[in-house]
Amino acid sequence: MKITYFGHSAFKIETEKSVILLDPFISDNPHFEGDAKAATEGVTHIVLTHGHFDHVGDTVEIAKRTGAQVVATFELAQWLGNKGVENSQPVNTGGTAKFDDFTVTLTQAFHSSGHVEEDGTVTYLGQPNGIVLHFDNGPTVYHMGDTDIFGDMALIEELHQPKIGIVPVGDRLTMGGAVAAIACRRYFNFDTVIPVHYGTLPILDENPDRFVEAMEGESAKVKNPKIGEPFEV
Repeated sequence: MKITYFGHSAFKIETEKSVILLDPFISDNPHFEGDAKAATEGVTHIVLTHGHFDHVGDTVEIAKRTGAQVVATFELAQWLGNKGVENSQPVNTGGTAKFDDFTVTLTQAFHSSGHVEEDGTVTYLGQPNGIVLHFDNGPTVYHMGDTDIFGDMALIEELHQPKIGIVPVGDRLTMGGAVAAIACRRYFNFDTVIPVHYGTLPILDENPDRFVEAMEGESAKVKNPKIGEPFEV
């Protein structure tokens, strides 16, 4: 299984049968350098944590171009349908959608979800979520989405035993690095932790240093992948 980080919270996961995008904020992402169209060719699925612009990103364009199935909470899936996305799979917190060689389960997340329309009104887009992906041939991945720490992370570990954690650390809009480290160390048994959601917006921490420092004896688990360069897991 191959994973590519595009910066912010955006990832591509490639398996034998599927090419999955998570929160594809790519073309307007200041950390991404390259051809967004080339980076998303052949995508089969797009999975979204919530409806903010920096997570929905290029979903509509990619879905229309590639025909990829979009997995999102019910309200967000309906909104995307109104934007021209024809192939969506609505899921809600605790539910699971099954595909060729992987499943998607939505977990809770402590955040918000909405979109500012062109006329300035805000459209509510359902609850924010985290994502757990189980693969037929690969480690389980938990993308926390945008969230604070919460005690029921212990249940996510008990139910899913994720080995790769994608963890927001930028503060202000999510938990900061020190709290994110407590979440990882107290509630999970990750083999690999990828800190995200930093440095792309002016109000976020510029780097994940606070998180790495707070991971203390487990800092060896932290991986900061080069943006746009795939790595094997």
